Amino acid sequence: MLPWQIWLIIAGVCFILEIATVGFLVFWFGVAALITCLISLFVPSIIAQTVIFIVLSIILILLSRPFAKKIGRKDNVVTNSNAIIGKEAIVIKEIDGKTGKVGQVKVLGDTWSAICEDSNIVIPVDSTVKVSKIDGVKLIVEPITIKSNS
Repeated sequence: MLPWQIWLIIAGVCFILEIATVGFLVFWFGVAALITCLISLFVPSIIAQTVIFIVLSIILILLSRPFAKKIGRKDNVVTNSNAIIGKEAIVIKEIDGKTGKVGQVKVLGDTWSAICEDSNIVIPVDSTVKVSKIDGVKLIVEPITIKSNS
């Protein structure tokens, strides 16, 4: 087998391994192997080709590191329903913790079923509550201000 064919096989194996992993590291070995494959047509020494492959791999990995860190860095962005935990809501249907009656609240423009965290409290309509957690499709809330019925 000719040296360029060996480097082509190495590149192919690296690219297949990259597909199977998520590290974006083996890709650069594949690129280095492809470049070494082309260079092997002009440089017959296997030792020189191996040194070229190693040096290219190191250079490509070091050059891509800042880019990979920038893309790989994930700020904790709260999405979907978890974004409403800790938000204030307005009660639009009474929540009765004493009887376990499920009420409704409006939070961030959406209407949710809600129950009270404290089983001894009745929260009337127009009261302000804080969303403490989500249990299935119901919000667990705690009162901030309870509007009196008078």
